[in-house]
Amino acid sequence: MTDLDAVELEIMRNQLESVAEEMGEVLVRGAYSPNITERRDCSTALFDADGRLVAQAEHIPVHLGAMPDAVAVVLERDPQPGDVFVLNDPFQGGTHLPDITLVSPISEAQSASDHANGAESREQTAEPRDDDGTPRDGDILGYAVSRAHHADVGGMTPGSMPAGAREIHQEGLRLPPVRLVSEGEIVEDALSILLANVRAPAERRADIQAQLAANERGAQRVGELLADHGDRLLAAFDAVIDYSRERVERELAGLPDGTYRASDVLEGDGVTDADIPIEVTIEIDGSELVVDFSGTAPQVDGNVNAPLAVAKSAVYYVLRCVTDPDVPPNHGCYEPVTVRAPAGSLLNPEPPAAVVGGNVETSQRVTDVVFAALASAAPDRVPAGGQGTMNNLVIGTDAFAYYETIGGGAGGRPDGDGLSGVQVGMTNTLNTPVETLEGAYPLRVQTYAIREGSGGAGRHRGGNGLVREIRTETDATVSLVTERRRHAPRGLAGGEDGEPGRNLIDGEVVDAKTTREVPAGTVVRVETPGGGGHGQPADENPKD
Repeated sequence: MTDLDAVELEIMRNQLESVAEEMGEVLVRGAYSPNITERRDCSTALFDADGRLVAQAEHIPVHLGAMPDAVAVVLERDPQPGDVFVLNDPFQGGTHLPDITLVSPISEAQSASDHANGAESREQTAEPRDDDGTPRDGDILGYAVSRAHHADVGGMTPGSMPAGAREIHQEGLRLPPVRLVSEGEIVEDALSILLANVRAPAERRADIQAQLAANERGAQRVGELLADHGDRLLAAFDAVIDYSRERVERELAGLPDGTYRASDVLEGDGVTDADIPIEVTIEIDGSELVVDFSGTAPQVDGNVNAPLAVAKSAVYYVLRCVTDPDVPPNHGCYEPVTVRAPAGSLLNPEPPAAVVGGNVETSQRVTDVVFAALASAAPDRVPAGGQGTMNNLVIGTDAFAYYETIGGGAGGRPDGDGLSGVQVGMTNTLNTPVETLEGAYPLRVQTYAIREGSGGAGRHRGGNGLVREIRTETDATVSLVTERRRHAPRGLAGGEDGEPGRNLIDGEVVDAKTTREVPAGTVVRVETPGGGGHGQPADENPKD
């Protein structure tokens, strides 16, 4: 631990987290697509010069847990002050192709310039140069990072989430880490390649510009903190990481040592509907946690493969839940944790595996299975199974792409009922308001309601799912990437299972993973799962 006292540490920790939060607000307010402005499917964070997560906004768990891999890959590319790297490649630091990440080095010179000029335009705050025009040397203090789910990045269907994709090339444009900005100037060739391969390129451009603005705001605010605290700011980077690590180690040491196992399945991969097993073995030894997914299925032909960074994100999320959730989330939280998955497996696939469903659906199942394994080690912290899916719905044409993840039931908790109609697990997005949806797209919402009775009974009931019914007003492509349509969310400690979900197109029940061309007037109905109940229902437990 550094020599910062407790008060100074707490002040600077909150200041760093406020920078990450403000970056998120700039991104949300500056973006164009409802996917970011309304659903807030985006995340922002700060990293130190070594690529360690220092502070994050409380945004999307599957984004944030995987961000360190993106920064690590950028560090291998010799980033310089004035650069901004863009990437979405799931095999090089990304999660799935719609999630585009921008990584901006923050240098002392750049931060000082931003601070002095009040974060004026990019042209006014470019990297300072010597008289001969060469950039001045400036040590990199850290990195500002933003990740946003873009409504379309190309591929075989609008919305870039085709249910039947067999390889990543069918899912959209794949960007390894490349410079989008060099020496303070946008690399127009790089941006042109991106925009030439997506639908609605004007919307993509606006959302990318919002991410650039968010990263610039991060650099500006770090510059202000540096002006206030000097080298104490760098000491604070180490201090907040040490603080979180020590707190998580104490939490883990309070759990019973042992080996804990669980298994679950995915309901097909979009190519076949056969169940796909996920198995986990967790070893707790003092203040260390080892999570091993040996026994999980090999990578599959369909798109539910999940990069290892996604599996790690799910593990980190569960760790936050079963330890003290008030521990500041940063690199220190995850140092005591080791996550393993065999190469070539569902949770550590090799190119050119399709992965778009792995980020959104397989991550949810990993969350479920890790919770299940830890239920006996931390019974007062583990809820019954939540809906276990993001209920991904995409409706689009060459002119637009509407994307939604639809809430459902949370599992009953040891001390209370589960919430109804909420996102659970690896997403934290809002819904798209009906007024915004109908104003932005040729779609009409016919039903949006609680799915009464879908939560499992228990001493503490599971939350209810939702019903969302949308009518198309133009010919379109509909893609559904969902789970928990055959296998219900599990009850816990004697609680009953929640109701599985259903997908219907014009009244016909369709598979959990479906892509279909539909005419104008088609009605798409999604009934989301309810959460499992926790504890014996009262009528079966008269003593209560």
